[in-house]
Amino acid sequence: MAVLAWLLIPLFAAVGAAIWGGWASRDRTTGDIAELTGYARFREAMDKTHSGSGPA
Repeated sequence: MAVLAWLLIPLFAAVGAAIWGGWASRDRTTGDIAELTGYARFREAMDKTHSGSGPA
């Protein structure tokens, strides 16, 4: 029984490493597109905003 436990420990470690590796290498570009669009709208809004007073 002890031998089985010593064989299962590396097996569980390998399965855990495979799950973590798959999760770490996932494609995360979908969030970047929305963030870049929001940043572009922010820049446009900041370019349009004027205080109304003359030059300082």
